[in-house]
Amino acid sequence: MDPRLTGLDLKTFLLSASDLLMPRVCICCGRQLLAGERHLCSTCLADLPLTHYENMVHNPMADKFNAAVEATGYERAAALFYYSGDYKKITQALKYNRNFGVGRFFARMLGERLAAAGFKADLVCPVPLHWARRFRRGYNQAEIIGREVARALGAGYATALLRRCRRTESQTALSAEERARNTAGAFAVRGWGVRKAGTLESILLIDDVFTTGATVAACAAALRAAYGPQVRISVATLAFAGE
Repeated sequence: MDPRLTGLDLKTFLLSASDLLMPRVCICCGRQLLAGERHLCSTCLADLPLTHYENMVHNPMADKFNAAVEATGYERAAALFYYSGDYKKITQALKYNRNFGVGRFFARMLGERLAAAGFKADLVCPVPLHWARRFRRGYNQAEIIGREVARALGAGYATALLRRCRRTESQTALSAEERARNTAGAFAVRGWGVRKAGTLESILLIDDVFTTGATVAACAAALRAAYGPQVRISVATLAFAGE
């Protein structure tokens, strides 16, 4: 190996060598990635359907969230991209295929955009899984996203503030009303979190995909019961599943 290689050159060389043995492919279209590409090819990355909701106080996702929660003011909500077409594979790769690299990559992108748009949070809180589902899956995808977002915002991070106190039915095939009934009362703030009431002004809830808002609304209800209406509760996800 040429000793004159810089750190960046060495990284590119090793990546290229690795690609010969185990080619990396675009998570959306399946095309083999070039040395400078990560997770998405340049074409798919350029076409990533960004929502730009972080720059809009009023947007379809925020409207849905605010309609589902009792808030003293209008709460902010944002997602990185629209959950559509082959771009669904991004969150699916994290949630079902243990692709933590892709989760961190897009979570960092989300966090950077939220920070640039002036999102503020004292605490970032991922939506929890029921212990049985987490045991079976081995991880909570919202925690992986939340950790990167908290780092980008310079906020505190609490993976265990909320707990799912009962197991809920899978939301995939449920209507909006069924989702709301399914998640109502499903979450609670842990005792140590309740004791910190009065010390927080803003909490950012994190999940992978926002569909009807039923899950994050149920989480927000539990947080409001513990901290009162004065605490601002916003939400951010990797993807938004519809208008």
